Amino acid sequence: MSVVLELKGITKRFPGVLANDHIDLTLEEGKIHALLGENGAGKSTLMNILYGLYQPNEGEIHVRGKPAKIYSPSDAIDAGIGMVHQHFMLIPVFSVTENVMLGEEETRGIGGILNRRSASKKIREISERFGLDVDPKAMVGDLPVGVQQRVEIIKLLYRNADILIFDEPTAVLTPQETDGLFEIMRSLTAQGKSIIFITHKLKEVLEVADNITVIRRGKVVGSTVPDQADSNKLAEMMVGREVALEIDRTPPTVGDTILSVKDLVLLDDQENVAVNNVSFEARAGEILGIAGVQGNGQTELVEAITGLRNTQSGNISFEGKNITNASPRKITQLGTAHIPEDRQRDGLVLEFPITDNLALQEYYKAPFSKGLIMQDGVILENAEKLIEEYDIRTPSASTSAGSLSGGNQQKVIIAREFTRDIKLLLASQPTRGLDVGSIEYIHSQIIKKRDTGTAVMLISTELDEVMKLSDRIAVMFDGEIVGIVDANTVTKEQVGLMMAGAVEEAMEAAA
Repeated sequence: MSVVLELKGITKRFPGVLANDHIDLTLEEGKIHALLGENGAGKSTLMNILYGLYQPNEGEIHVRGKPAKIYSPSDAIDAGIGMVHQHFMLIPVFSVTENVMLGEEETRGIGGILNRRSASKKIREISERFGLDVDPKAMVGDLPVGVQQRVEIIKLLYRNADILIFDEPTAVLTPQETDGLFEIMRSLTAQGKSIIFITHKLKEVLEVADNITVIRRGKVVGSTVPDQADSNKLAEMMVGREVALEIDRTPPTVGDTILSVKDLVLLDDQENVAVNNVSFEARAGEILGIAGVQGNGQTELVEAITGLRNTQSGNISFEGKNITNASPRKITQLGTAHIPEDRQRDGLVLEFPITDNLALQEYYKAPFSKGLIMQDGVILENAEKLIEEYDIRTPSASTSAGSLSGGNQQKVIIAREFTRDIKLLLASQPTRGLDVGSIEYIHSQIIKKRDTGTAVMLISTELDEVMKLSDRIAVMFDGEIVGIVDANTVTKEQVGLMMAGAVEEAMEAAA
């Protein structure tokens, strides 16, 4: 099998960080090569170099045996390299055809009229050839997430790319959409395309990859193939030690209702209904998972519960007390901890040092303050203890939170929230940006909180995480809870169908 791409000794330095350290990678024609590693390992930096968004300090890129100088995405496309980004680069109010031809406009006539007919015909041919099933005339904003991703793939094939980079492509997909994507990837490689598949999901790598390269802290730590590896081996390669991937859980001892949400209606930032007539309860001693594809109202729901978004109608109560539209501080003081989805916007003061961020929720109370005087020594001692306990990688406790990697920023928030005396934990994407070892630790801490009587709401786009940790699962679709199921008896496929709005099919599958 011929080699279509070689990365030789790729090195990229940022101030104080060696993001890529002499990385070698070889991609064969017609193969899926998985690049496995946790967020912060250097995967995206490496692919951004390949796609021309960054320039390496050292190393070479060879495409089909010849050195390639890639200074921009345009150079990458010219070399036959295309990238499907995790966050789609589409314009919702444009049609599929208009999105695909953007930047590659074909015109006709003296006035330079866009030749949509010709572009639409080519898109239809590409769609049929690779089994993408996309209507060129459809408005992108009306398409499900999985179909929007196919539009991104068509954009690359339209430009004749034959080396495709998929950056965390399953992050926003249901299980059924993920299976569909893997079928498309296999169809692409069967017709001569070659794929670099960036992910941190071990099971997906074993299912779809032909070759696997694992990187950790910017270095290649090993390469293998699925037949010679399993999830435990890959996890150990990623972390550098043995990792327990399964969680020992005892049945929950369910107590009183801590949080009650009734008939809640919320608007999003564009004044559209984001949450529609939602009701549920979270009880002491159990984990209620909220499953759903990103963008189905989960974000607005958590913001309303934590006081970050006003309600349109409905009621939220905490231990029987009405907290509808209460301030975030009042809700926190009642005994609520919040790991926010957007750590930089809602979880940290980026300009503040780690010391202050770790005391942010209780800085005005003893022992962090005496009257109006902050106790700097106590705050420092607290920070140093939590930095060690939660393995926050930082030069010092006085380093600003904004200078940390995303994963270490997440650890600061988790350390702060988990060490307070709380009755309700709202964990929104709690392991985003963490390595497998840290995920193992955080999961065990969430279970520990549940076992000591805390009510836990786990909101995650990682369905495996929701299935693994939850006692009950509330599934959200189009702003509504379409069902609340027992996590011990429901299957991943059934939850996936519910996430796509196919509730009747899910019930039939359960019968």
